[in-house]
Amino acid sequence: MISAFILFLCAGIAEIGGGYLIWLWLREGKPVYWGIAGGIALALYGVIAAFQSFPSFGRVYAAYGGVFVVLSVLWGWGVDKKTPDLYDWVGAAICVLGAAIILFAPRQ
Repeated sequence: MISAFILFLCAGIAEIGGGYLIWLWLREGKPVYWGIAGGIALALYGVIAAFQSFPSFGRVYAAYGGVFVVLSVLWGWGVDKKTPDLYDWVGAAICVLGAAIILFAPRQ
């Protein structure tokens, strides 16, 4: 479970960081190499996520969505300096609960 969490965390940072670099390039006029670095980070995200040990691609990506929401809220807080409000935290908690149900629900 710890390795799954670490992979979700690394994949999330690669995806959010890559998207952010592309955002900065296209929306805030940063040099093109920022966009290229963002594209590389996004490709790396796909590779990292593929190392999850769960057998189902769809479930891994669905569960990753919950982790992505929490990481996005934290990114906005730490990088964009936008303090999350109660609704951000409640929404993120609901997403994590959904991700846990998807991954860890008993199945036959």
